[in-house]
Amino acid sequence: MTLEEQVAEAIRRFNALNATDPRQVSVDGTLRPYELLQAERVESWLLRLVPDPSPALRLAARCQHLLRFRVPRDNYPRDRVGYLKWRKDLARYHADEAEKVLVELGIDPAIRAQVRKIQLKQELKEDPETQAMEDALCLAFLEFELEDFAKKHEDDKVIDIIQKTWRKMSPRGHSLALGLPLTERSARLVTEALGPAGDAPEPS
Repeated sequence: MTLEEQVAEAIRRFNALNATDPRQVSVDGTLRPYELLQAERVESWLLRLVPDPSPALRLAARCQHLLRFRVPRDNYPRDRVGYLKWRKDLARYHADEAEKVLVELGIDPAIRAQVRKIQLKQELKEDPETQAMEDALCLAFLEFELEDFAKKHEDDKVIDIIQKTWRKMSPRGHSLALGLPLTERSARLVTEALGPAGDAPEPS
């Protein structure tokens, strides 16, 4: 297979694995596997950030959270230490599962190494591809998950999450985030999170 064929087949396999997610989300009246939908959303944002991504970045967009549902949060203590251990184990799990697919397809070791680097978020703020993936993940969260998160938590908790998300993003990511159509409450919380010196999106 050519590299393009290898990448296409790897993405097809990643999609098939994520499509086994038992969690279903209704989108325009159609139920979709949650993790497959999330991969599509991340890829969509990534293509806005990097219109001509490398093979490694294209692959990483589809396997960043590969099979996440197999490592549930409830398997870990419900405290900060348990949360951090869960996140660390998840990153390695995603990378290891993706590696199996990429090795089987004979994808170049250098490309495999870059996919893993992106998945493990190594050299964030330094490697442009790792940063682009982080921006895409943050933008997908702000666009599709912030509202539901805000409904379940008090303002202080939501503001804290927005601030933590903002710190991980690049100036380009910030610019795109400020153009998101948010509800009145979410827009207000973003404004409070960014402080008086920050700009904020207009509520939709």
